[in-house]
Amino acid sequence: MNRNRLARVIMVQGTSSHAGKSLLVTALCRIFRQDGFRTAPFKAQNMSLNSCPTPDGLEIGRSQATQAAAAGIPARVEMNPVLLKPETEGRTQVVVMGRPVSATATDAHQPRGPQLWNVVVRALDRLRREFDIVVIEGAGSPVELNIKERDIANMRVARHADAPVLLVGDIDLGGVFAQMVGTLALLEPAEHRLVKGLVVNKFRGDLAQFETGVDLLEAHTGVPVAGVLPFLPDVQIPEEDGVGLPADGLGVSQAGLDVAVMRVPHIANFDDFDPLGREPGVRVRFVGSAAEFGEPDLLILPGSKTTVADLD
Repeated sequence: MNRNRLARVIMVQGTSSHAGKSLLVTALCRIFRQDGFRTAPFKAQNMSLNSCPTPDGLEIGRSQATQAAAAGIPARVEMNPVLLKPETEGRTQVVVMGRPVSATATDAHQPRGPQLWNVVVRALDRLRREFDIVVIEGAGSPVELNIKERDIANMRVARHADAPVLLVGDIDLGGVFAQMVGTLALLEPAEHRLVKGLVVNKFRGDLAQFETGVDLLEAHTGVPVAGVLPFLPDVQIPEEDGVGLPADGLGVSQAGLDVAVMRVPHIANFDDFDPLGREPGVRVRFVGSAAEFGEPDLLILPGSKTTVADLD
């Protein structure tokens, strides 16, 4: 146990949601563990309906529990001190240190900002006193300017911990140059200086074809490209939110057993269906309309944060 100094930190931020932050943090946790370091993940504030119980019965985001497993340690609430669980379009449940404290209008928790920030700082500092390395994950984008003053998950954390930041962009969506250059341009100078490397994620094809792209990114940003990661079509890491719901379902398209899962608006813990989709001979489809329904062998009504409204 590291008792004499705070752990070293590295932070992964993204140009957008679903850029690959969670997967990269998971990988870094495993790599550092294999290198012999006691490593812990951390995400200050998570918005997700995919949550996971800790061994002591508290609640954190599923991604942080997965990252803890990659680091070879039990999940604990300090890894995700604030969890927001949307219940309707304008209402959110706020979970602090693993326990629900309120269900409020979506922005009503924001006056609690100073209190929540103190919770975040205490949780991160506790992990840093107990581990050698803490791998920090940001949330969404660090330059959502309309809410940046209230953002307690991105650059505010990086500045508190003086953390070197890797900025991840999704090239599969297109526009990765605008993503990277635009994000850096909107950062404050002190924040920009913390960005030590760019990571281009979900690249398809021959990497040699992107060598010019690497040069152009470095020329336009002044930040080195730390890596170009391939598109991985079958990553068995739980998704954090509905953005990651696969459009074409899970499993093989011509399977013997056809399972339809209703794609309700506030579906919760849909990653519970991942093992079913990996069963040989099983096809899991997420169905959002009657036209998609077909003739499934099994229909599943998933859990939801707003059961009555979603069933309606």
